Amino acid sequence: MRSIPGADRYDVDIHIRDEQVENLLDVTPDDVTAPAELTFAKNVFLPLTTACRYTCTYCTYFDAPGDASLMSPYDIRTAVRRGADAGCTEALFTFGDDPDDRYTDVHQQLRDWGHESIHSYLREACEIALNEGLLPHSNPGDQTREQMAEVADVNASMGVMLETTANVQAHAGPRSKSPGQRLNTIRNAGELEIPFTTGILVGLGEDWEDRAESLLAIRRLHDRYDHVQEVIVQPVVENERWQDGTPALDVMRRVVAMARVALPEDVSVQVPPNLAPVRDLLDCGIDDLGGVSPVTDDYINPDYEWPALRELESIAEDADLPLFERLPVHERFLEDEEREWLSPPILEAIAASDEAGTRYRRVLDQSA
Repeated sequence: MRSIPGADRYDVDIHIRDEQVENLLDVTPDDVTAPAELTFAKNVFLPLTTACRYTCTYCTYFDAPGDASLMSPYDIRTAVRRGADAGCTEALFTFGDDPDDRYTDVHQQLRDWGHESIHSYLREACEIALNEGLLPHSNPGDQTREQMAEVADVNASMGVMLETTANVQAHAGPRSKSPGQRLNTIRNAGELEIPFTTGILVGLGEDWEDRAESLLAIRRLHDRYDHVQEVIVQPVVENERWQDGTPALDVMRRVVAMARVALPEDVSVQVPPNLAPVRDLLDCGIDDLGGVSPVTDDYINPDYEWPALRELESIAEDADLPLFERLPVHERFLEDEEREWLSPPILEAIAASDEAGTRYRRVLDQSA
C-alpha cells in the first residue's frame, strides 16, 4: 500500500495498492481510442490577485510582496462585460493560494474594501460576474472546507490542480505545497457537492509511478463523491523561471493514455491546446480542450497565447471530430435528477434570457 505525503496530516483516507500503479504503468496509447467529440468553453480569465504563499520554481504567475496585483471591483466588472459581449459563458477566477502575512499591501487593500479575507472578496467578485451574465468558475488553490463553502453557491464549478502526489524539489522551501493538502481540497469539494476540475502537472520532477499514483488518487476521490468533471494533463513549459525542459511528445502521449484508462468515461481528459501539441494527442483519449478566452491572456502562462476559435475548429476538423462549446459546469451535473449540484443563483443564471434568447441554453442545445 502506498503512502501519499501529507495525507495523514489532513486525514485523507486514500489507499492505492502497488499492483494498481503497476497496471496503470503498463498502459500505452494503443490501449485507448480517440474520442467521439471535442468540447471547449469560452471564458474571460480574471487573475484576482497575483499574491501567493507559495514560490514554486516553475510558476511565473505569482509576484513578490510589494509587487502583487489585486483586481478592483471596477476592473472585474469591466473584464466580465467584455467577456459577455464576446459571447463568453465562464468567468475564470484564479489566484495564488491564500496570500500570507508578507503581503501587507494586499491585506490592507482588502480591508479598505471591507473584506477580511481573499475568499470574502472572491465571493463579491463572483457576484459581479453573475450580475453581468457569466458563470463563475473559481480556482483559488488550497482551501479549507469553510473557505470553499463561503463561495460554493456563487460558483458553477470550482477547481484546483493536484499537480502531483510526490514531494518534488520544484515545491521545496519554507512555503512548499503539500500533496495531502491538495487532496484535502479536492475532498472538500466532494463533501460540498461542487462540480470540480483538477489535474496533474507533467515534468516538474515526478517519476512515472508518481504520475500513476496521482491519477489513481483523483479516481479514488471521484469514486467516493462523483464530483470530478475533468482532469487536466498539463505539461510544465519553459518560461523565465523554469528552464528545466518540457516533457517530450512520447511522454505526454503515454500520460494522457494513462489518464484516460484511470478515469471513468464521464470524466473528461483535457490538455491545454496552448501548452501541448493536442493534434498529436487526440488518439490518446483527450475529449476536452479546456477554457480559452477571446478577450484575455492566459495569465498563468503568458508566453503561450490561447488558440483562436478557428484553430480549435481546425484541430477538430483534421481529426474528423465534432466540436461543441460547453458551459464551465459539465452537462451531467445539470441533468442529475437525484442530486442538486448547483445552487439557486447558478440555476437562475443558466435559465435567464438575454435579447437573443437563453444564452446558456444555446450552448447546451448544440451538443444535444
